[in-house]
Amino acid sequence: MTTRSTPLRRDAQRNRERLVCAAREVFAEHGLDVALEEVARRAGVSIGTLYNRFPTRADLVEAVFADRVETVARIAEHALTMDDPWEGFVHFVEQICRLLAADRGYNDLVARVPPAVPTEGHLRGHRLMTEIVTRAQGSGALRPDFTLEDMAFVTWALTRTIEATAQVSPGAWRRHLALILDGLRASAAHPLPEPPLRPGDLAQIMNC
Repeated sequence: MTTRSTPLRRDAQRNRERLVCAAREVFAEHGLDVALEEVARRAGVSIGTLYNRFPTRADLVEAVFADRVETVARIAEHALTMDDPWEGFVHFVEQICRLLAADRGYNDLVARVPPAVPTEGHLRGHRLMTEIVTRAQGSGALRPDFTLEDMAFVTWALTRTIEATAQVSPGAWRRHLALILDGLRASAAHPLPEPPLRPGDLAQIMNC
């Protein structure tokens, strides 16, 4: 009995891997709203098999982008090794935007999905990003009233630009980002008309 069940488990694992790989490609090309039948077709399995492995679209999305938390953390760690704190901040933001521009599905995810229940990976990423911001402000280069919650304004703005210009001018987001970064320099800062968002506000906004 054990001998017969082992191949089934291996088949199930292979199907799962094929589905995740196919979904990663399809989401990157077409975004998160693509029909899941296309994912199943590209994986070479039935739609029933897809739902057996991933009962909801959210389950599949989570599996596809599970490695993004570690990717962002590695980018942040590299940014903190750079001698110039401002250049480290710019590098981090630029690399996140490159990820968004290269993957329509990830762009959709960042624009639409509320933050997950924090894992150790999310908390580590939060600590690293806080250090990047604090370090850039300590150098006098980043405006002192910028908060980590303000990073959401940067990414939300760029996700829309990436989506809107992808077919006509796929590099236009770099111009938009350069304009934003100039506005974040301490030398360009003027008093802001509204207080910063509180940490809990982001999840509430994205759940609306």
